[in-house]
Amino acid sequence: MEPSKNILPPKATKWRTTAVIFIGVIIGLGLFMAKESKITSYMSDDPQACVNCHVMTPVYNSWMHSSHREWANCNDCHVPHDNVFNKYYFKAKDGLYHASVFTARAEPDVIEMKEASQEVVQNNCIRCHVQQVTQVKYDGWIEGHRENRTGRQCWSCHKLVPHGKVHGISTIKYNIAPLPTDQEELVIPDWMEEQLKD
Repeated sequence: MEPSKNILPPKATKWRTTAVIFIGVIIGLGLFMAKESKITSYMSDDPQACVNCHVMTPVYNSWMHSSHREWANCNDCHVPHDNVFNKYYFKAKDGLYHASVFTARAEPDVIEMKEASQEVVQNNCIRCHVQQVTQVKYDGWIEGHRENRTGRQCWSCHKLVPHGKVHGISTIKYNIAPLPTDQEELVIPDWMEEQLKD
């Protein structure tokens, strides 16, 4: 007599089929959401990745018109640079927080940095401008300026760098999402073309 084969009852087979379909749907939705949110763009240093979320459009546009545009992108200021692991850990942590806030439509009118982000930005200001912060030739120029440069946040004096007067998502009138800057042909609206012909 042959040993009995382990044949699953019909209920177990139905349960497994349902589980496989359910797992497939979850994976499919996850891949779809990753594609739609352009998740791989967040691994790069491209500033265009920041405007995947429309709330960042005024901040991006103000940076585009600043002197920092030529020297620093978003990650140069807003991500730690002490090591690669810390950089991507911070980007992931901060990005998941932002994604959850924006998905829940709970973004504030005025976006302010959390304490961890303030520390990162301050360290990056000093990293890039270490000579201006530590140069001794400025001592005596303004009484106590050396202590001010090292004892408080840079933006307590330099409020308009690099985002200008932007303080909220409704600050810039008629603010539109930027066009990619790597386009070869110039995009001119029809109404402008008519005025240029005159």
